[in-house]
Amino acid sequence: MKLNKLIIVLSSLLFLGIPVFANIANDAKLEYNKGIDYYQLGQYNMAIDSFKKATELDPNYIDAYFNLGSLLEYLNQNEEALNAFKQIILRKPDDYESVYKAAELSKKIGNPDKAKMYLSLIPVDSLIGQRANKLASTLQTDLPTIQAEQKKPKSFAEANPKDDSNGLYSDISSPTGIVTDNNGNIYVAGFSDNTIYKIGPDNKKIVYIKDKKIDGPIGIAIDEDGNIYIANYNKNNVLKVDTGGIVSELISNVKNPYCMHINGNLLFISSQGSDSVVRYKLR
Repeated sequence: MKLNKLIIVLSSLLFLGIPVFANIANDAKLEYNKGIDYYQLGQYNMAIDSFKKATELDPNYIDAYFNLGSLLEYLNQNEEALNAFKQIILRKPDDYESVYKAAELSKKIGNPDKAKMYLSLIPVDSLIGQRANKLASTLQTDLPTIQAEQKKPKSFAEANPKDDSNGLYSDISSPTGIVTDNNGNIYVAGFSDNTIYKIGPDNKKIVYIKDKKIDGPIGIAIDEDGNIYIANYNKNNVLKVDTGGIVSELISNVKNPYCMHINGNLLFISSQGSDSVVRYKLR
């Protein structure tokens, strides 16, 4: 299990006084180190609690999520382990070790389609590609075939639930605002992880934009050119994301912006903190 190797390496580095986690808040690092100590003592539940606290203090603490997921998997708490690895993938999509673990765990909990979806994200020529191909073989397929199938275009009707009036898009952290574009894409704001997700006509969900400027997104809107506007609740401003993915502040000093609406070249923003509605001319 990778957890053993990781803990041994980290313990050695910490003993030598090397600043392994210079960019991580001290409190999160302390909880993480407690988790390592608890693990070495065989106090697994205490270790899990400490790793969880570390991720709560620092939501981008990749190693804490990895150790948490590895320990949960070791204890056969596979669904919880999968959720931990998902958090890594959300923040670092090219962490193929975590993507592989997500595929492996998806298979364990009886969801081969999800396993194939994760496997499709792993490059065949990556260091973990060989392991991914072996896992694919247990699903009676191989990595190139899975990737070809995942890329196969689908119509909007095929991608959506058979009952056109009902369906579910899952695994979105604290979803708030929703908007669609003219190409059948859906954009959803994730309030708690400061992320804008994109769900395509093929029903595939990706992280569309995650930027340090985004803090508490609620309302979102899109104009005719495809630019997206975000009601940035916690920062009291409105952001613009252009079609190239560049995030910039459009309007400042909007107290707790909430819902938004575009009519022609006018953007309307409800300001929950000032009991008013702001009108802004886009062009």
